Amino acid sequence: MTSARPAADRSGGTAPLHDDRRLVLVVAILSSFVVGLDSSVVNVALPAIRTELGGGLVVQQWTVDAYLVTLGSLILVAGSLSDLFGRVRVITWGLVVFGIASVVCAIAPTGEVLVVARAFQGVGGALVTPSALALIVAAFRGAVQAKAIGTWTAWSSAASILGPVVGGLIVDGIGWRWIFVVTAVPIAVTIPLVRRISGDVVAGDRPRVDVVGAVLAVVGVGGVVLGLIEQERLGWGAPVVVAALVVGALALLAFVPWELRVTRTSGSPLVPLALFRARNFAVGNLATLSIYGALGMVFFVVTLFLQEVWSFPAWVAGLATLPPTVVLLLLSTTVGGLAGRFGPRWFMAAGPAVAAAGALLMVTVGEDPSGYWTAVLPGLVLVGFGITLMVSPLTSAVLGSVPQHEAGVGSAINNAVARIAGLVTVALAGVVLGGEVSVAGVHRAMVVMAVLLLAGAVVSAIGIVDVRSPEAEETSPL
Repeated sequence: MTSARPAADRSGGTAPLHDDRRLVLVVAILSSFVVGLDSSVVNVALPAIRTELGGGLVVQQWTVDAYLVTLGSLILVAGSLSDLFGRVRVITWGLVVFGIASVVCAIAPTGEVLVVARAFQGVGGALVTPSALALIVAAFRGAVQAKAIGTWTAWSSAASILGPVVGGLIVDGIGWRWIFVVTAVPIAVTIPLVRRISGDVVAGDRPRVDVVGAVLAVVGVGGVVLGLIEQERLGWGAPVVVAALVVGALALLAFVPWELRVTRTSGSPLVPLALFRARNFAVGNLATLSIYGALGMVFFVVTLFLQEVWSFPAWVAGLATLPPTVVLLLLSTTVGGLAGRFGPRWFMAAGPAVAAAGALLMVTVGEDPSGYWTAVLPGLVLVGFGITLMVSPLTSAVLGSVPQHEAGVGSAINNAVARIAGLVTVALAGVVLGGEVSVAGVHRAMVVMAVLLLAGAVVSAIGIVDVRSPEAEETSPL
């Protein structure tokens, strides 16, 4: 593998990976496709997993959240590794780990084994996610970077289109275990392409990774999620629940002081808190926390509702939840380009507000499955349109506010916030739903979602600043 310097020199200094940018975009899309495919197929398989392995709603929650706990907390470490050891190398590590864990998921004999394997999938996903986006940031400059991010968003979202339908067909046809085999195909295609990238981006020095910070993040997030999920089965007063919540809360409280200490002593914190001095970075991540928390709940709840209340087959439920992703695929590149020209602020404000309207429309669902056409479908279309208006401008606003050499950790922080927000709301789903999926529970979930989305819209409208890049627009290879 060659160093980053020659790649930068060949490009005339415009971007370290300028000469490889077509290949970089393909690799970023495919590697993100792997992570997105796995996430999108699992929801439609949850009822089948519950039927075969047992465990009720708790096992369903852990099947989702075990992955999100490790992904959301270790993605911070992965961002630092990406900056230190190179995006290409870290993506390769992540794809290998993800592939091995997928095989274990496919053969899991019990719910416990499946949950552990899902946690290791999260480790692989954590290694892949920040490096994929950081590669784009390293390869593109100016307004064309926003367009590239929009293209990446659109095409990597194809995984979310294929996942529910293909996953549903697999679940109904040959069994839920085969959904984890599907991820082997994009992994097998992506690894050779990653190795063809002629350059890489690494930091000039190699400070130590903040291991204590990583442990505090994992224990803090994992403890809180463990308490929230297990309280449904054991009750709030159970020793395990109380201990998990207390230890998790203490770890999270200790995280910020520890990061400040590491910044003063070694200068190599897990989360460079100085990044939050950039207004768009701080506000963008606050908006991400609210918006992605809402989105994490809606797709979990709606998919279960369609199968467990309306008795939709898995493949029909997958097809029924496609509208948001179809809208995202069709319009993300256009929205990314417009946000690059006009700034992200009002896109980020309008998008969550539109999605909130879609959530409130779904409050009208009842026991009759015909309500899909009058409430769920139009509600999901509005959610999709809102997501499309928001996601590319949000990514551009956050990453455009950090130095290029810290793009890996900046991307990791934003992804971690998004994943942690989603896993917390999934963990809270048992509380919101009342222990089982029902019409009344879905109504409560949609109201919670709408409130979170509106909060994200207000934060974006008040806090985001439109900053146009001073760099000249490049001619796009896209």
